[in-house]
Amino acid sequence: MKLILASASPRRRELMKYISCDFEAVSTDCDETLPKDIKPAAAAEYLATVKAKAAAEKYPDCIVIGCDTTVLCGSEILGKPMDKAQCIADISKLSGRTHQVVTGCCIISGGDITSFSEVTDVTFRRLSAAEIEAYADTDEPYDKAGGYGIQGLGSALISHIDGDFFNVVGLPVARLFNELKKVES
Repeated sequence: MKLILASASPRRRELMKYISCDFEAVSTDCDETLPKDIKPAAAAEYLATVKAKAAAEKYPDCIVIGCDTTVLCGSEILGKPMDKAQCIADISKLSGRTHQVVTGCCIISGGDITSFSEVTDVTFRRLSAAEIEAYADTDEPYDKAGGYGIQGLGSALISHIDGDFFNVVGLPVARLFNELKKVES
């Protein structure tokens, strides 16, 4: 059965190649508004399911994968910074702290829905105001949840991680591979 990755993220598309080279990546146009009462840790899986369902309507005879990644600092979801001021504020919140990166995945196959979330703890080293501003002056933070990319310049901000590196990039490769094996069997 054909695999569909419901994601516009170039990083997810690259990581998906570690699982299978035989997939089609499609963008979804769906409402990504979170319900007011949703717990922050459940947001990524909820949005992954919304994206997968939207794609599954167009590709009903395929295995569809939806994904979403959130960065949680305490109980606050840090999204993609809209501007430099927000980027500086978000990176300042993460400085010297451990936060969680949650990637939710949803697999739809023949009407069956499987979803899960993978959590990785990321610890930033204590950053100076000059380091934060210099990072905010790059183009890197503005299309990434939490305002940083672990696979790029943002790697210098991090002291260590506990969990799946690829999850922080945006796709928990090993977990998704294993979940797909269950669905395909």
